[in-house]
Amino acid sequence: MNKFFKMCTKKIYLGFLILPFLIINSLGSPLEAYTSFIREDTTTIEGRWDITINMDGKKLPSWLEVHRSGLRTLVGEFVGTGGSARPISKINFSNGNFSFSIPPQWEREDNDLIVKGILRGDSLSGNMTFSNGKTYNYVAYRAPTLRRKSAPVWGKPITLFNGKNLNGWHALGNNQWIVDSGLLRSPHSGANLVTDNTFTDFKLHIEFRYPKESNSGVYLRGRYEVQIEDTGGQEPVKNELGSIYGFLAPTELVAKGAGQWQSYDVTLVGRMVTVVANGITIICNREIPGITGGAINSNEGEPGPLVIQGDHGPIDYRNIILTPAK
Repeated sequence: MNKFFKMCTKKIYLGFLILPFLIINSLGSPLEAYTSFIREDTTTIEGRWDITINMDGKKLPSWLEVHRSGLRTLVGEFVGTGGSARPISKINFSNGNFSFSIPPQWEREDNDLIVKGILRGDSLSGNMTFSNGKTYNYVAYRAPTLRRKSAPVWGKPITLFNGKNLNGWHALGNNQWIVDSGLLRSPHSGANLVTDNTFTDFKLHIEFRYPKESNSGVYLRGRYEVQIEDTGGQEPVKNELGSIYGFLAPTELVAKGAGQWQSYDVTLVGRMVTVVANGITIICNREIPGITGGAINSNEGEPGPLVIQGDHGPIDYRNIILTPAK
């Protein structure tokens, strides 16, 4: 009996030793086995999300990207209703529930923004508590890739500004824009100006002139801002002239001085953008990850208008020509 008991115990013990190796061998290497269990939980939320916040009855856009750092830590980037993309050092995620916080950017208060939510299929929902202590609900859906199956065929150029009046445009608020001597002018901070028509992929030529220390921008499809600003930095950064605000820095500084006419030639195909400033290519076929702060909405899969920023100081524009893709 003693001998039989010892033999059974030995077989059970050997079974416990062999079983983990059998499991690991079926999954591949030990590292693959480990990461497979980790990914089973985190990959469901990884990716880009287009967010709409319900703020006192107004629908305001936001954006989130989630990805892994190493084996299991989730990190990301967040764009709020204004400002630029901000890094998220850690996103907590368990059983479909997630949360993260980020410090203030342009907010006057010292409190963090706190985001909480739940993942259900291909949507997120939850609430955000802003630096001012107010909490608002939101919903989010996976952002589209916007990849074209073939190269675009370009149509006929469209002159968006006729040099005589604001036909084809409307202001988002009290209009301060005027037409003066063939120029489209915003003499002081006020409303943004939007085209009546919407577009998908296009080439855009636009010329601009700003006074000292002024600021504007051109929103492609109303969602991706090509920054215009009187800056005198030493190195190209993501929030100055020629950048896709908060996401893509230009390769070099090509700005002229305040009071001089400058130009952008921009090609937007899906998410891929090329920016030529003052005749020099400063962004070459780069991907725009998501909407920039101040976008009109987060509906990235839809056509959108051209939006000219008019709430950051005086600015002049002329020769606005758009060539749409067929």
